[in-house]
Amino acid sequence: MQLTPGKLWGLRRMADARGIFKMTAVDQRPPIKGPIAKYLGVEQAPWDQVAEFKRLLVETLQGHSTAILLDPHYAVPHAIDVLSPAKGLIVTLEDSLFTEAPGGRLSSDIDDWSVAKIKRMGADAVKVLAWYRPDAEADVNRAQQDYVKRIGEACARYDIPFLFELLVYPLAKDAHQTKDYVEMKGKKADDVLGSVEEFAKPDYGVDVFKLESPVNASDADGSAEVQAVFDEMGRLAGRPWVMLSAGAGKPEFRRVLEHAFKAGASGFLAGRAIWLDAFQAYPDWGRIRAGLEGEAVDYMNDICTLADESAADWASHPCFGADGASFQPKDAGFRHAYSDFGE
Repeated sequence: MQLTPGKLWGLRRMADARGIFKMTAVDQRPPIKGPIAKYLGVEQAPWDQVAEFKRLLVETLQGHSTAILLDPHYAVPHAIDVLSPAKGLIVTLEDSLFTEAPGGRLSSDIDDWSVAKIKRMGADAVKVLAWYRPDAEADVNRAQQDYVKRIGEACARYDIPFLFELLVYPLAKDAHQTKDYVEMKGKKADDVLGSVEEFAKPDYGVDVFKLESPVNASDADGSAEVQAVFDEMGRLAGRPWVMLSAGAGKPEFRRVLEHAFKAGASGFLAGRAIWLDAFQAYPDWGRIRAGLEGEAVDYMNDICTLADESAADWASHPCFGADGASFQPKDAGFRHAYSDFGE
């Protein structure tokens, strides 16, 4: 893999000085909106309540993070002013409302948002989540593939890193049905691995993978058999990758990270494993803040220490060659690549 100046700079901004990603996700929408709406007995959670929680997350957790993932609906307008400029900024592009077609799920962008707009606002990376099952209907998978390719092409054009998240989901034939943003019960490792293998192809332009555990988090038991599956996922990714928590509990996610770091992961981009316990105190904002500043920060410190001890430097990934991630300017080619930027 060759890195352009913008992609190299963005990736460096997201990691610490040793090349480890310790990133906090604040872009969740249904997992925050749903509990608030349920507590208040309303159909839609009030915008100010959702946005206030996201602002609180940025205030309390950014000091222990190398980068923060924000969404344009709530977190960007209400929390970007408290985000430290020393932290990496990642902005999510996919709408949290997906289309449930007969043959599988279809993703789309947030209305009136684009890679170009995320670049213009000064973000360091674009994050996109795509639901994917290798055994979904062919037309659904083609649509998802085309969607991801379009994002990858736009990220290349605007020279910004593409951080791509994959999640498997239940099809109609599966026993466990859910539309929640949680780990699918009974998921098959082959579905996770097959999805990674597809989107590792150069056509998609993925710079960093944000991956779920290939086994249910509760099954990440430290065994050689489970480690072999994580190792295969890392091999298939073929570029820097980080772990997501998918709503796993703190102990379960820590065990997932142990497997992932042994397999070559360069860190994590997690949310609910870090802050969900504190969120249970809603609407007591004082207790929420205390939980975030206490237990959540303690957990962040724990998994950051684990990452320091065993995660891999993203810039030393074998995909970049023996010399690691770098940009070697070729004057004529450099001028040509940027000659029509922004048109």
